[in-house]
Amino acid sequence: MSDHPHEHSHPHQHPHPHRHGIRHRLTHLLTPHSHDTADKVDSALESSARGMRALWVSLAVLGATALAQAVVVAVSGSVALLGDTVHNAADALTAVPLGIAFVLGRRAATRRFTYGYGRAEDLAGIVIVLTIAASAAFAGWTAVERLLAPRPVTHVPAVAVAALVGFVGNEWVARYRIRVGREIGSAALVADGLHARTDGFTSLAVLLGAGGSAAGWHAADPVVGLAITVAIALVLRDAAREVVRRVMDAVDPALVDRAERALREVPGVRGVGELRLRWIGHRLRAEVAVAVDGEATVRQAHAIAVAAEHALLHAVPRLTAALVHADPAPVPGEPDPHLALAHHATA
Repeated sequence: MSDHPHEHSHPHQHPHPHRHGIRHRLTHLLTPHSHDTADKVDSALESSARGMRALWVSLAVLGATALAQAVVVAVSGSVALLGDTVHNAADALTAVPLGIAFVLGRRAATRRFTYGYGRAEDLAGIVIVLTIAASAAFAGWTAVERLLAPRPVTHVPAVAVAALVGFVGNEWVARYRIRVGREIGSAALVADGLHARTDGFTSLAVLLGAGGSAAGWHAADPVVGLAITVAIALVLRDAAREVVRRVMDAVDPALVDRAERALREVPGVRGVGELRLRWIGHRLRAEVAVAVDGEATVRQAHAIAVAAEHALLHAVPRLTAALVHADPAPVPGEPDPHLALAHHATA
């Protein structure tokens, strides 16, 4: 095949780290690569290593940000900054379940876990969603309590500086997590990046609250705290939707279309039957039935199936394996060879 895209992330024997852009694409086209088992393991390890690196770097940045903000909270009494600080700390700590998931994902499949441990990443995504929900509840409760018992905010300039620090730290971490998460196909890491981005905007809201307090409006701080709660709830909705879709084996329909087009271009494939894609952690697997010439030998049908898998590995990003079943092309008047299985498909 000469026209298959080369944007996949199955393993290669590249002497350089994966990069996007024109340089990467040209290098990919000119560098020999293979799809054997050892390469696939190397790719899985590389993806997990990149995810782990993103987690530890963001943990350090957000930890330092939350610590600096906590010092200002202690001296100022700002409830808005307190909510932002707690949220930043919670966001930093989500690196723990994700880190565990990435480590588990490196383990080889067993006779009990025949697909490996990639699903641990989806469980980590659920933990992250619950953490975001807890942050929203705490921020809202604290803001309401301060509205009922207002107190002036002191050291307003320090609160403003802490808010700016929070925005810069969170936005940097958000960009880093989202970029790496999308590159390695980790929905949990992308959700965590969206979480950090919302934290950045809530930090700016704290800055507005500080300005209101400086102007003599004492309710500004708890009102901003409530606004922060709403912002957290919005990112909770987006993150929960992404994680639930992944748990339910949802994939982008465009990937299915792309896979079908690639299969139809394979010599010997006369039709594409049922095609299924599923995420296991941050890697995809496929199952598909293709129609081949009914007079083809077993070896010929197998060669077509291998070519079909190879085409899928090139066409679908982050696909690591495909199970291709070759069916004889239907002949008029010939009974469906799968009729014996029909009664097993009924509920």
